[in-house]
Amino acid sequence: MTRSFARGLVVGKFCPLHRGHELTIRTMLDSCREGFVLSYTSPEFAGCEPERRRRWLAELFPSANSLVLAAHEAPPNDADELTHRRFVAQICRERWRTTVDAVFTSESYGDGFARELSRLFAHPVVHVSVDAARRSHPVSGTELRADVHARRDQLSPLVYADFVQRIALLGGESSGKSTLATALAGHFRTQHVAEYGRDLWDEREGRLEFADMLYIARTQIAREEAAARSSERYLFCDTSPLTTLLYSCHLFGRAEPELETLAERAYDLHVLCAPDFPFVQDGTRQDAAFRSHQHAWYRAELERRSWPWIEVTGAVESRVRQVAARLCEHRDAGG
Repeated sequence: MTRSFARGLVVGKFCPLHRGHELTIRTMLDSCREGFVLSYTSPEFAGCEPERRRRWLAELFPSANSLVLAAHEAPPNDADELTHRRFVAQICRERWRTTVDAVFTSESYGDGFARELSRLFAHPVVHVSVDAARRSHPVSGTELRADVHARRDQLSPLVYADFVQRIALLGGESSGKSTLATALAGHFRTQHVAEYGRDLWDEREGRLEFADMLYIARTQIAREEAAARSSERYLFCDTSPLTTLLYSCHLFGRAEPELETLAERAYDLHVLCAPDFPFVQDGTRQDAAFRSHQHAWYRAELERRSWPWIEVTGAVESRVRQVAARLCEHRDAGG
């Protein structure tokens, strides 16, 4: 393919990175032999922290030279245009040690931006306007930040996944976690992630080794991340790495340091299932006394770690209502 320019540049907040941004970046990469993407915002926006923006750009546009700056490295968003243009030129020269001959935007400031870069670089810089009328993707970062779920069609599944709330279900053996996870996913028309440790236990016929504990936690997280990309607002997770930590300590008297770190994984809400119905022995579980021990351990850990959590009781339908009420409260509060 013949490229129109040697080096192209796209600059944006990408808070969040939406389909319109993707079109601009993709057009730049298709038009240039080398592409540069700069993202900065000061102040930051919740949910669009630099580490997330770095990951979005790296996974969606691996061929681009992407640079995401922290808020303290950049001028404030309300600084004048000349300040921003000079800052971008400085980044090109000092961080990338190059200049560009084209800038790609969907904004009205693009022509002035290109003129100032031409002056600062002492060579022509062309402005390429990409879908300025927003016909292909009628959306803005401001609209998405107001309600990211209402406009999720304008986000890559990779990006939207970071706005899906993860709900971890905890509880002792035979406390209804799996049943509740399935019921909640049905109620909210979204996805749930089954307990991988249980699947591996069945596959190995109850013979797990110490090394399996870390493998279980890693696999559980990987499955959560995959499911989040096709979820709608919520993802219900049957257990979490905290559960794997409990079993590692119970079965082997110790845990890998990495597993202890993974057990700190953040969830938007933890749902602790009460052991308020008869224990059912299916031939793979321990006993009712261990279920009580698990429940008490979870309560103590949730309190100690100051994580958001509720305890649900009663029949499945009642538990679904209790979780729904808590999530509705959080949603009404702007969460």
